[in-house]
Amino acid sequence: MTTPADVDLQALIADLKILTDLESPSTDPAAIQHVMDVIEGWARDLGAETHALGGGTRVFHLGVQPGRADRPVLILTHADTVWPHDTLEHMPWRVDGDRLHGPGTYDMKAGIVGLFHALRALQGQWPRGGVTILLSPDEEIGSPSSRDHIERAAHAARVALVVEPPVADTHALKTGRKGTGSYLLTFTGVASHAGNKPEEGASAVTAAAQATLDLQALARPDLGTTVSVGLIRGGSAVNVIPAHATLEIDLRVSTLAEADRVDAAVRAWTPHDPRVTVQVTGGLNRPPFEQSAGTLALFEQAREVAGELGFDLTHAVVGGGSDGNFTAPIIPTLDGLGAPGDGAHAQHEHVRLDRWPDHVRLLTELLRRV
Repeated sequence: MTTPADVDLQALIADLKILTDLESPSTDPAAIQHVMDVIEGWARDLGAETHALGGGTRVFHLGVQPGRADRPVLILTHADTVWPHDTLEHMPWRVDGDRLHGPGTYDMKAGIVGLFHALRALQGQWPRGGVTILLSPDEEIGSPSSRDHIERAAHAARVALVVEPPVADTHALKTGRKGTGSYLLTFTGVASHAGNKPEEGASAVTAAAQATLDLQALARPDLGTTVSVGLIRGGSAVNVIPAHATLEIDLRVSTLAEADRVDAAVRAWTPHDPRVTVQVTGGLNRPPFEQSAGTLALFEQAREVAGELGFDLTHAVVGGGSDGNFTAPIIPTLDGLGAPGDGAHAQHEHVRLDRWPDHVRLLTELLRRV
């Protein structure tokens, strides 16, 4: 192994504060672009060729030469967070011992900062084929505008590395993720007076309740399939047989076969009362990131590096999705290469300062070898 990269923790912290102070909720494209401007400046300082793509995505190329046989390493990042503007007022940036707190730090602005410190440590010695960095503006809302760019970049690359954080409060990388989807079911029944002529009504709420029980029964926890009705709404007044109702379903699957099974069953479901109709919209958003031999080989490279750096690296399959779900069916993908910590999407979101430098060294050396 080459000499481990020298990591300046205070410089990491300073760069992370720059990004954290620029709040960037997924709902505000202009705020997200401000974060991207800073990151693009870092990329240009490294000599990157930069491009703005449709929908707000940006791509940075380092040492990539079109037409060469060697394809680049693709690195996935996102600039948006789940936190609304002014979150810093009640969830301020602060350092408490070995924990650095702040909205969007763990997921995933520290991952971006660590990536650029790793790239700087390479001093222009890029992996064969070079590096393509794709910076998405909308990962937290399912990547509606960036998915096509991500998949196109994957087809042009040889492996994908994702700088989302490791599994919470561990050194575990992510070698698989469940696919995620959602459905909206809209029920239309027949209204009537609940006291005088209830028999003339056809309850949309009753149909929604029946659908809740029937469709949640599609879950197969033994296969990693969960089906959860998280929202149900309906009715207009307590003394009216309700003519309208909706329910929303969260779907998580480990395989495409399970996604197809559940999708067919949801679309085939019919209300018990034939006077009620149902409209189904939605479906699978992120395909399953199924653990593959190529991904496990990437992890073994990372595990070897971590051992040389003096810590044990493990891996896991997790329930949440990322942009790695889009690349994993195309090329070997290793996720969780960002900053260790905990609290994604939660008030206690933080980065572990005692572990972060080691993960930056890990990423640096992995980029040398991959």
